[in-house]
Amino acid sequence: QVRVVQSGGGLVQTGGSLRLSCAASGGGFSAFGMAWFRQPPGKEREWVASIRFFDGHPAYAPSVEGRFTISRDNANNTILLQMTSLQLEDTAVYYCAAPSTRSDYYHGRYDYWGQGTQVTVSS
Repeated sequence: QVRVVQSGGGLVQTGGSLRLSCAASGGGFSAFGMAWFRQPPGKEREWVASIRFFDGHPAYAPSVEGRFTISRDNANNTILLQMTSLQLEDTAVYYCAAPSTRSDYYHGRYDYWGQGTQVTVSS
């Protein structure tokens, strides 16, 4: 059984920083890469960033590029999301996700999701 467990998040003022972490375990998911998504209040879930495990190659949504950094710890199937210069519009529930296959990773399909963690940015 695959488990995806998140930690981190919380309340921060604009311009502040937060870090999220996520660990995947169990059989059935692809350790090829993982990703972060977020769902702002009243909006649909959106992709934030993803990372390939074998070379650490990251990809970011334009709205967070230059402010957020995704990294990984291959040995523990763990990813981190360091968020800096946080803005009001970054307020959302953040989700970590793992794909079932390598192909799913490249097609942005994720079957395994973390429990979600609230990030609130206040003025």
